[in-house]
Amino acid sequence: MNEESMKPVLNRLKRAQGQLASVIAMVENGRECEDVVTQLSAVSKALDRAGFKIVASGMRQCLTDGSENPPLTQDKLEKLFLTLA
Repeated sequence: MNEESMKPVLNRLKRAQGQLASVIAMVENGRECEDVVTQLSAVSKALDRAGFKIVASGMRQCLTDGSENPPLTQDKLEKLFLTLA
C-alpha cells in the first residue's frame, strides 16, 4: 500500500483501537451487556472497513503496479476478501 492509501486505514485502525479501549473499560466497570455489545459491534465494523480498504488498495496496486512485487492472483484476492466475511 502506498502512503496516501495507508493514511485512512491508519485512521480507521486508531479509531478502532480507541473504541476497543473503551469496550475494555466498560467491561471492567460492569456496564450493561447491551452497551458493551453495541460498542463491540462498532469496533468490529471499523476493523472490517480497514481490512476491506487494505484489500481494495491491494487490488488497485495489483492492476496498476509495475514494481518487482508479484501481483496478487484473483484467487488470492478472493481469499483475502473471504477472510473478512
